[in-house]
Amino acid sequence: MKQTEQWTSRLGFILAAAGSAIGLGAIWKFPYIVGTSGGGAFFLLFLIFTLAIGMPLLLGEFVIGRSTQKEAVSAYKVIAPGTLWHWVGRLGVVTCFLLLSFYSVVGGWILTYLAKGIAGQITGPSYDKLFSSIIGDPLGAVFAQLVFMVITAWVVARGVQSGIESANKYLMPGLFILFVILMVRSLTLDGAMEGVLFFLSPDFSKLNGDSILYALGQSFFALSVGVSVMVTYSSYLAKKESLVRSAGSIVGLNLLVSLFAGLAIFPAVFSLGMEPTAGPGLLFIVLPSVFEKIALGSVFLWIFLALFLFATLTSAFSMLEIIVASLAKGEEKQRKRLSWVIALLIFIVGIPSALSFGIWSEYTILGKAIFDAFDFLVSNILMPLGALLIAVFVPLKMKRETLLEELKVKSGAGRKMFVLWLLSLKYLAPLAILCVFLYMVGFM
Repeated sequence: MKQTEQWTSRLGFILAAAGSAIGLGAIWKFPYIVGTSGGGAFFLLFLIFTLAIGMPLLLGEFVIGRSTQKEAVSAYKVIAPGTLWHWVGRLGVVTCFLLLSFYSVVGGWILTYLAKGIAGQITGPSYDKLFSSIIGDPLGAVFAQLVFMVITAWVVARGVQSGIESANKYLMPGLFILFVILMVRSLTLDGAMEGVLFFLSPDFSKLNGDSILYALGQSFFALSVGVSVMVTYSSYLAKKESLVRSAGSIVGLNLLVSLFAGLAIFPAVFSLGMEPTAGPGLLFIVLPSVFEKIALGSVFLWIFLALFLFATLTSAFSMLEIIVASLAKGEEKQRKRLSWVIALLIFIVGIPSALSFGIWSEYTILGKAIFDAFDFLVSNILMPLGALLIAVFVPLKMKRETLLEELKVKSGAGRKMFVLWLLSLKYLAPLAILCVFLYMVGFM
């Protein structure tokens, strides 16, 4: 059965897809890596890899979903019936289930910080102790994770148009408006230019094998490809819309957000003589310290936390949607029940991750905390594997006529770009993904 709902417009699709791609990694981890891996040199590499590898993979998922008008699992069955290729879709469903189980834990942390910030409870110099107390509180961490999943399930249960599209039409513009406010404030601080130079000045001497491979990995992970989310999202897109223009818009928005994040964070951090740090420390320890020292700092802290919450939620919507859609298979009457049931299961599976920094901190998997073990499995193994299989599937199993039709290729120039796209999927993307995968699991 084909999807009964569609995006009401190309803008609705772009905002939803961009919301899926623009998550925590693009906002808090990416700017730091740029700054410590060559600045503008790294950003240039990331831009090249995104256009040469990330965007071709994104278009690959688009043509799978839009050509079949079916969710992730069924789409592969239609294109390659009687084969095992539908397990690529199932892999994406499992990956999103596991990813959302610990992603929702971080969403819960953000909700807790936002609530404490509004209540005026984020004060004083000991932000590291505050963060430790929040993630170490078993009841608080689990309850916040539950609230985050309730919000996610409520939106997805309302459907593609009334739920996901409607929410993204408010959350994504809100995210950009909040970024602009923060950038303006950050860039007007004394000494802000030092942070700008740290973030954007090209320093090719800092580029090494690690930073090049990270730029490769970020180029496709930053676009939410490899888990068939974009297969599901594109299945709701009308045939008249251009996949190439949509992909270009999504890539552009993603690059813009990464740029905005660096210009909002680093000028403020360097202006106050503080050192940037990676991971949760930047969001939950360093930035509260920064905002405390500027005028109306508490307001700007609320804005920043709200921005992070928006980005986290829009990504969570897409993760839950691919699972719901794969089970509902176009039966919208099943959507509401499935949304709540699956969200509950994800919450239950995520409880060990929520407790892994508190009462279950002594329990490890292969030497890693439970949260970190889930993160390693998803980010370093399942996502690269999914991206590799999709890159192989499109040129191997999809008919050339279907690809030309979906991408609306007509002119000679268009056909040349089509050939380059197909070559990237067939050779360049698999090679790049294999390199990143071997590096991430420690073989390079």
